[in-house]
Amino acid sequence: MARPDKAAAVAELADAFTSSAATVLTEYRGLTVKHLLELRRSLGENASYAVTKNTLTILAARDAGIEGLEESLTGPTAIAFIRGDIAAAAKGLRDFAKANPLLVIKGGVMDGRVLDADAVRKLADLESREVLLAKLAGAMNGNLAKAVGLFAAPLSQAARAVAALRDQKPAGDAPAPDAAPAAEAPTDAADAASQL
Repeated sequence: MARPDKAAAVAELADAFTSSAATVLTEYRGLTVKHLLELRRSLGENASYAVTKNTLTILAARDAGIEGLEESLTGPTAIAFIRGDIAAAAKGLRDFAKANPLLVIKGGVMDGRVLDADAVRKLADLESREVLLAKLAGAMNGNLAKAVGLFAAPLSQAARAVAALRDQKPAGDAPAPDAAPAAEAPTDAADAASQL
């Protein structure tokens, strides 16, 4: 490759590193073209898979501000650039590697940090973005229902207390506030005379 071609390839790889949500480095030694086509299909629309040269990839990673990829860039390397759901693409790679042991996951990059092969496999164990969002919405809905119950509880307790007081004192049995107790009349005439 001529010098301008190498510079263009490095710039293209650096752009792919910066525009991707994550990248996964793999070794594809022994896979046929048919296997690579299957792998590209299994990654879906939100990821691309490209065979790269290690020296150009190191230069592109440095241009993108990523340090520490040199250890993973040995042997034939292909990179999956993931632009969508990271967990779904990582699952596609993991499942393909299980079916085709010649594909070896070497590591990756996510949010500017270099990941080892175990960290990439852990990404594959995550649930998809839609499932995580649905769980978050369910948890928020449950908390909102609890909050409504907490705000409504004092009002319903006050209403029950007023109803209990109303049931306790019926309106017809209450004494008249103006009525004074009547003086007792003497029973004997002698008692009446002695009081004079």
